Amino acid sequence: MPKGWLTPLAGAAGGALASLIGWPLPWMVGSLLAVILLRCLAGLDLREVPGARKGGQWLVGTGIGLHFSPAVLQQVLAHGGLLLAGALLTSLTCLIGIHLLRAAGHDRATAFFASMPGGASEMVNLGQRNGAQAGEVAAAQSLRLLLVVLCVPALFQCWLGAAPALAPGAGTVDVPLLALLLAGGAGLALLGQRLRQPNPWLLGPILVSALGAILLERNLSLPAGTSQVGQWLIGSALGCHFSREFFRRAPRFVALVLLATLLAMLAAALGAEALSWLGALDHRALLLGMMPGGIAELSLTAEALALSVPLITGLQVLRLLCVLFLAEPLFRLWQRRHQT
Repeated sequence: MPKGWLTPLAGAAGGALASLIGWPLPWMVGSLLAVILLRCLAGLDLREVPGARKGGQWLVGTGIGLHFSPAVLQQVLAHGGLLLAGALLTSLTCLIGIHLLRAAGHDRATAFFASMPGGASEMVNLGQRNGAQAGEVAAAQSLRLLLVVLCVPALFQCWLGAAPALAPGAGTVDVPLLALLLAGGAGLALLGQRLRQPNPWLLGPILVSALGAILLERNLSLPAGTSQVGQWLIGSALGCHFSREFFRRAPRFVALVLLATLLAMLAAALGAEALSWLGALDHRALLLGMMPGGIAELSLTAEALALSVPLITGLQVLRLLCVLFLAEPLFRLWQRRHQT
């Protein structure tokens, strides 16, 4: 059997075990941990299956978009200013990581792009363009996502308890229409990939399925188990980014990134609590949406805990856009100020 196919098998075993013990987001967290443990402790050279993470994002993104409706979109737009403020506050939590890494002697570019709560590949590309150490930026982004995936769903489940069971018929499984939305999402993702847009295999399907759900005014849902398949593919692929060498290479750097992420999560929580006084939004959803994680991971957590998926998705997308559009200009301004 090719080495690559051991990865999804290990992920499936980890997801099944995590599901049995009632872990939140079991198929993502369980598969992620199983692959990491086999790579780091057993020394197995598990490889990512080509396209697996994209396939998982495609399924998960489509499911996320189906939570939108005209009424929900109206609510999100009505609180657009509050959501933008939340996204900007979350982006500013990067100052914690920048300060810690700079104090430890890391160069300005590496500290800056390693601390930005944006997509890993996008921050690596921007960092390389501005002289950062690409390996350290990638490591920091991976560690941040790992910590958020492991901690946030568990903490929220302890706080909120298990989500209420969905009533039968909560969403219609219209196979022809869903197939059309899935195909449209894949087409937009391929176009976004060609144009080098950020995270196209997640954002493309979200946009297509959300537009479909809003314009058709249909309460649709994917077949049972689809979200779990997407989580399994994403978790198994993410686990392949970690190895023994990854954690041994720079233990002080790893510790600083983990500390910065924990402090950023705390700062985001305080910011969410403050913003909740300014609007009528559910402070739990606002708190989850402001965590410095990824769109897929936090939207799936919202889905599992019956919180507002569109609100949290909107916050995360706004944060990603803020970081992508503002990170490089702000870094170059910072550079110029220190060169004059």
